[in-house]
Amino acid sequence: MASEPVNVSEFEALAKKALPKMYFDFYAGGAEDEYTLKDNEEAYQRITIRPRVLVDVSRIDTSTSILGYPISSPIMVAPSALHQLANPEGELATARASAASNTIMILSFSSSYNVEEVAASCDAVRFFQLYVYRGRHIAANLVERAERSGYKAIVLTVDCPRLGRREADIRNRMIVPKLKNVEGFVSNDVDAGGGSNLEAYANSTFDPTLSWKDVAWLKSITSLPILLKGILTHEDALKAVEVGAAGVIVSNHGARQLDYSPATITVVEEVVRAVKGKIPVIVDGGVRRGTDVFKALALGAQAVLYDPTQVGRPIIYGLAAKGEQGVKQVIQMLKDEFELTMALAGCTSLKDITRSHVRTDRDRFQSML
Repeated sequence: MASEPVNVSEFEALAKKALPKMYFDFYAGGAEDEYTLKDNEEAYQRITIRPRVLVDVSRIDTSTSILGYPISSPIMVAPSALHQLANPEGELATARASAASNTIMILSFSSSYNVEEVAASCDAVRFFQLYVYRGRHIAANLVERAERSGYKAIVLTVDCPRLGRREADIRNRMIVPKLKNVEGFVSNDVDAGGGSNLEAYANSTFDPTLSWKDVAWLKSITSLPILLKGILTHEDALKAVEVGAAGVIVSNHGARQLDYSPATITVVEEVVRAVKGKIPVIVDGGVRRGTDVFKALALGAQAVLYDPTQVGRPIIYGLAAKGEQGVKQVIQMLKDEFELTMALAGCTSLKDITRSHVRTDRDRFQSML
């Protein structure tokens, strides 16, 4: 009898056994050389923690809130596509597990179940992730449906004018299943030319003209707050504030878009300094341990998104291995590790976690000057 996983990374082996190779590679892969895919995780490993001792840590409070919505810890469930490839219950199981874990799930535009079906699966706070297609009426329809179904925010993905080159999908000739959110609007019957059907579909539908002025258009069609996902620079963070974004998500799309873009944790401080506390900063990519969550918060993030498409996709792997219970397990594992990290670092609440608790490569370099 196989032993139970003791950390989230160990779910990967279980998922690899459970999933067809095409689907496992789809979830696990990155763009081109996968440099950024590796660096997303390794960059966290280059940050060390500076603990404080002789602190009463008999009570630890990991709770926080995002856009005014309370959650049990600063760990949210990121948008990722096509959960039904991992388990028949797909996003319904992920939504129920997220609700049971008292956290916010961001439903992917490319979900296997549509916005209404996921909303009906359980009572919880959730956000909706949006891509903008060439036909703007599709985005308008989805935003209206999400708002009507009780979603509390729109997460606009801003780093996909075209799909990144995902070579595993090309080799496997990945076929994209029908996307229920856009049924009746677009067909996924496209000529892939012997390569990835997903790439051909995305490049025929994504709107390459999407620009900063379109945030105003999106704000004009919804009363929901809008977060921008895909911010990696000081310059774009400043623009996000200028156009009235309610928050930014520091993201390189799980290293599936532009290879050799920076690991997300390395630019968190740059973005935090730019927004000057006016809007929340959330980070995704590379989070594998509770210590990673602690490091992100010490550098100024308000929360992390767990399991964006990154090295190791714990939410998806948990779903593939054990369904809804597996998703609950990987969320709880990360929460427990984060709470333990707080205790061992001498922090009893999130406000106790400060910049002085971590040491980065830049800190080490500056100390030598």
